[in-house]
Amino acid sequence: MGVDRPLRSVVVTSTVPNEGKSTIAVELARAMASSGKRTLLLECDLRRRSLARLLGVRPTAGWWAVVMGEAELSRAMTHTGEGNLFLLDAEPGLPSPTDLLDSKRFRALFDALSRSFAYVVVDTPPVGMFVDAAVVAAQADATVMVVREGFAKRKGVVRARGQLEQAGANVVGIVMSFCRENPS
Repeated sequence: MGVDRPLRSVVVTSTVPNEGKSTIAVELARAMASSGKRTLLLECDLRRRSLARLLGVRPTAGWWAVVMGEAELSRAMTHTGEGNLFLLDAEPGLPSPTDLLDSKRFRALFDALSRSFAYVVVDTPPVGMFVDAAVVAAQADATVMVVREGFAKRKGVVRARGQLEQAGANVVGIVMSFCRENPS
């Protein structure tokens, strides 16, 4: 990655649930879209979808319908009403999330999305809970881990980062969430 190959797709994950990863993913996507570039927020936390709710939108289809040929990508993508920011949701209750995310069809969709948008921000489940995050992170240009202050255990964070790197993910940083303000 670098000047010749900029970071265009970013996975946002955490070690355990409730660290704020989905909120960070939404805010990162909003910041990228505010630069004037077309940005897609991709729902890949198939067990606990939250992006549509956080954005206040109601998608008509999800990415699985697209890869199965049941919906056109243009119909499945939802404009968020925020400039250049779009959402591609996932359908509820999809079976075998890891197998779906590791499928050739999903990989082909992810590649196409990465070519069609300036930025793709992906929300995944916590890497400490499911392998899904590592599977998707290996396909992305970069991965950011969200760690809630005083919540996740250091050993778990180190283990999760190792799992991501072992899968081939490019972990570019850690974002601390829910930080206490230090009075000066």
